[in-house]
Amino acid sequence: MSEETAVAEFSDDTKVMGDKIAEMTLKQAKELSDYLKDVHGIEPAAGGGAIVMAAADEGVAEEEKTEFDVVLTGFGDKKLNVVKVVKNLTGASLMEAKKMVEGVPATLKEAVSKEEAEKVKGEVEEAGGSVELK
Repeated sequence: MSEETAVAEFSDDTKVMGDKIAEMTLKQAKELSDYLKDVHGIEPAAGGGAIVMAAADEGVAEEEKTEFDVVLTGFGDKKLNVVKVVKNLTGASLMEAKKMVEGVPATLKEAVSKEEAEKVKGEVEEAGGSVELK
């Protein structure tokens, strides 16, 4: 047997393409996979490719959060204004709204869209309160 080891040589184009693929995010890898399948009819082989695709699907799910909880975290020095806003937003009575504000953290809205969550956050912050979106 020969003591020489085989050394693979790659073209510059292959190196550039390989480096670009290695640097892809999971979302980009999923998009490339879908493109190759839909446009060129190329599907990943079973085994390693399937594992990469499963990871890509998990990454996409985390990036595309669609529901948020709006949590009141403080009321600052304008407690009365925050109580009024909380009352209007939640439909609670004045006493219930006051208890929510004084008992921070308090969830004001659950599982709302990003747009609605941002709107509620804006109203509470304008009144002097502080809010977290979870």
